[in-house]
Amino acid sequence: MIRIENINKSYQKNHVLKDINLSISGPGIVGLLGPNGSGKTTLLKCFLGMVIPDSGDIIFNNSSTLGQFAYRNNVSYLSQIARFPENLTVKELISLMKEIKTGRTREDRFIKMFNLEKELSKKMGSLSGGTRQKVNITLALMHDDPFIILDEPSTGLDPLSLKELKEFIHEERDQGKLIIITTHILSLAEELSEDIVFLLEGEIYFNGSLNELLTEQHQYNLENAIANILKSTKTECHAEDIEI
Repeated sequence: MIRIENINKSYQKNHVLKDINLSISGPGIVGLLGPNGSGKTTLLKCFLGMVIPDSGDIIFNNSSTLGQFAYRNNVSYLSQIARFPENLTVKELISLMKEIKTGRTREDRFIKMFNLEKELSKKMGSLSGGTRQKVNITLALMHDDPFIILDEPSTGLDPLSLKELKEFIHEERDQGKLIIITTHILSLAEELSEDIVFLLEGEIYFNGSLNELLTEQHQYNLENAIANILKSTKTECHAEDIEI
């Protein structure tokens, strides 16, 4: 369980997170929504200890995460922009990740899922964008952790690989895990997410189930519901700027 209490974060005069209070418990899949600049990435990085909030606290499994790092052994994190040494092969990177983070791994499943057998001896710098994303997912999810954060997981994936990934995400949910997903593809978020957290200008405008959001906004799909919220707040935002 994650409990975020009165989190504030500013970058100079830009107040990015404004008294954020949020509780998320698993199992389940949560879509984190909001236009670019709404504070989603900052909020995730605060939880991961990559950004230190100006005030407030973040509780994970009844313990504060501030100044602590051991809790991250229970978290699998797929970054939107993952950077690994270009001169290392895929196999070397997998070995390196196993040394950095101990515990049971399941890289063989992803290697088979994404047909990476022929890519293992290749250096990261030589891979195509789609193959690089498959490797990123393998490195991020190869440890069997109870909490998963996926930032733009579908980027560069072909339809078959995306289908395999969605099936995997549902399996993880069914095993009792908590999964947070951000994606700019609203249809993907609607397909996967059971609960929605919508951030706008550093504040939470909605936190509840997908069905509650659709009912509240009197809409039949997520895209129209989000458009309604933006219209009601008179926020100018293009469709491509929306991320979940």
